[in-house]
Amino acid sequence: MRRNEEMKLGLYLVPTGYHESAWRDPSAPANGGVDIDHYGLLAALAERAAFHFVFCADTPSVVERDHASIARVGRNDGFEPITLLSALSSRTQDIGLVATATTTYNQPYHLARMFASLDHLSRGRAAWNIVTSGFKSEAPNFGEKELPDHDTRYARAREFVEVVKGLWDTWEDDAFIRDKQEGIFVDTTKLHLLNHKGGHLSVRGPLNIARSPQGYPVLVQAGASEAGIEFAAEVGEVVFTAEPSLENGKRYYATLKEKARALGRDDNQVLVMPGIVPIVGSTKQEASEKLQRLQSYTHIDVLFERADYWLGFVTDLRSMNLDATVPEALPQTNLIQSRQKLLLDLAVRQKLTWRQLIRLISDSKGHLMVVGTPDEIVNVMVDTFDQRAADGFNVLPPTVPGGLKDFVELVVPELRRRGKFRSGYFGQTLRENLGLRRPLNRFTRTKCKR
Repeated sequence: MRRNEEMKLGLYLVPTGYHESAWRDPSAPANGGVDIDHYGLLAALAERAAFHFVFCADTPSVVERDHASIARVGRNDGFEPITLLSALSSRTQDIGLVATATTTYNQPYHLARMFASLDHLSRGRAAWNIVTSGFKSEAPNFGEKELPDHDTRYARAREFVEVVKGLWDTWEDDAFIRDKQEGIFVDTTKLHLLNHKGGHLSVRGPLNIARSPQGYPVLVQAGASEAGIEFAAEVGEVVFTAEPSLENGKRYYATLKEKARALGRDDNQVLVMPGIVPIVGSTKQEASEKLQRLQSYTHIDVLFERADYWLGFVTDLRSMNLDATVPEALPQTNLIQSRQKLLLDLAVRQKLTWRQLIRLISDSKGHLMVVGTPDEIVNVMVDTFDQRAADGFNVLPPTVPGGLKDFVELVVPELRRRGKFRSGYFGQTLRENLGLRRPLNRFTRTKCKR
């Protein structure tokens, strides 16, 4: 299948903005995390601009380690993603709804049922961002002392996804006939028990909801470690990456597509969408001043905590010589290994000091950040897309709604002028709008082979 020459765009939904101190910006609603009208506004802005989806991240814990940090961050007051997106499904018509849910501290039946429900509620616009828990603060919330090791988490995730897909195939597409005259609600010859017994999970089924409009909600993944890339190549249909380097992005893109092909998948059914933090100004100077203003709001406690967090809590930055150069290696973390590696590689490549790396993490968390005019931002996006480092982007506005409005009103029109972004929706479901095929029911497929 030929690659579509129009890029895909998603909006990363955040309460006040992606920058660490966005909540302090005068234009951002400090209570945005629990204001459904605020999220409704953001979704409406993205939908009017024909974004493919909104993306809701999640961590089921407070990850900051001390009260000094907890007191100054604006993230620990927000909706659970599936609940939020279920509400937004009634306020939107076309835009996709991507919710994050961990395979480490959920059960497959719960998530299969919730995501199938969201797909029905939205008439085929749901997607599941599949993650393994990456922070040790999560374990005690679920009766465990320690987070399972990295490889164990991915082994469970792989089995978990297969179980969920099996549950989604419980009913064939036309099983529910609802014949009032004959008194037959469902054709039970089209009901299939899963009866899964594996290394991590035992799930009988059946699922008590009809097969959803998309067959399966779209499967989103963010694997970048060695295990993560293998997992993304196996199951990911949209892959959310963090990569500020064009050359590294091209290597990741080529590697992932090659691994997908080796598994018998069409690589155009695996869409790579790195994050981009666009800080838009009418001039480069204006954009720089926006970033500097946000930086001025960021307290030192927040800077240290965020950097320790993304480096895997293997450092004590408060005891570091901040003007020393970042070393090439740190102790390996059991948390988010790929982001630790990305940040260290970036620091070594750019010869950053600890002070510079700490600031960079606060600003972008390692994502591609472009500070400039609409033309400059579009140049980077088009170059990244044309050089096969991306099939599109997850847009991470530094503040909302202001930063999102800047992108929608100034950057999107230029993308369209260059023929790189669509002007509206053409499909009924998220799969159709992304160019992804609707999966066949595994049990129907088996019957057809007989």
